[in-house]
Amino acid sequence: MNGQAPQHHAARVEAAIASGQAARSALVASWRRSSRLHHLDPSGRGLPQRLTEAELRTARERIAPLLAAAQGAMDRLYQAVGAAGCCVLLADGEGVPVDRRGTPADDATFQSWGLWTGALWSEEHEGTNGIGTCVVEQRPLTIDRDQHFFTRNTLLSCTAVPIYDHEAAFAGVLDVSSCRADRTDAFSSLIALAAAEAAKRIEADMFRRAFAHARIVLTPATDGQCGGLVAVDADDLVIGATRSARVGLGIGLGIAPGRPLRPVPAADLLGGDAARDHLAGGQRAVLQRALLRAGGNVSAAAKALGVSRATLHRKLKRFELNH
Repeated sequence: MNGQAPQHHAARVEAAIASGQAARSALVASWRRSSRLHHLDPSGRGLPQRLTEAELRTARERIAPLLAAAQGAMDRLYQAVGAAGCCVLLADGEGVPVDRRGTPADDATFQSWGLWTGALWSEEHEGTNGIGTCVVEQRPLTIDRDQHFFTRNTLLSCTAVPIYDHEAAFAGVLDVSSCRADRTDAFSSLIALAAAEAAKRIEADMFRRAFAHARIVLTPATDGQCGGLVAVDADDLVIGATRSARVGLGIGLGIAPGRPLRPVPAADLLGGDAARDHLAGGQRAVLQRALLRAGGNVSAAAKALGVSRATLHRKLKRFELNH
């Protein structure tokens, strides 16, 4: 069953494209890409294409760190929205869901709609939709019912949020989809907030795993945005930063997403007395733990921290730590 008569929806999509609204509307711009760039017909009836099992395994292997980091956040997000008839999908950077959460009673319905692992939800294949359009635009968005390009998808409501890896590169999409007709605007807003929060948790978990041996410092929030994370090594150098941290601290200049961060002195980068105190307190605790684990042996502690014995002696003197 379709949300609209195929001819009516297709005519509306074509009229919007022909009117030139693409210059003013992100939605119509996506419709235009679907029609003119990918040569899709909004009245098309074919179901979403799917990868083979072998291709899906390969896709999952390519984003293994993202998959591992996403498990807990996906579970919590599903617990929040699953009872309302929603499923949670994690898609790779090509718009292919590689993991999902859903109520078993709804599985047959979602599978028939293609809201399943291995389905191809890029704009190239499915036109305007939550996952595919998020891949193109790399911003949080909701594609609700008749905002979809294909008439056969106009019963779906899809909220998608981009996920960035530990080097600030686009890594995938977290999506919450529903095909229930009673999904309200208020509930959609709550889903968007929950999905955004879950995506931030996934990004933070990926970052902490990638810099497991560094100290992680939370950067101040700016312009109402969440603070970012930076990784600081034993020599007080920032060796990693999340996308939000790079934007907030202005260190994205000259550093392309997806590339390692050039080490920057933490005090120079973060600045301010409070930030320096935070770094000093964190470093003092790291030194104390290393000494305790080494039984007071400075050489062993320096080796564990990855610094020279002379560097460790200087730091111990700076923080007035006895050894």
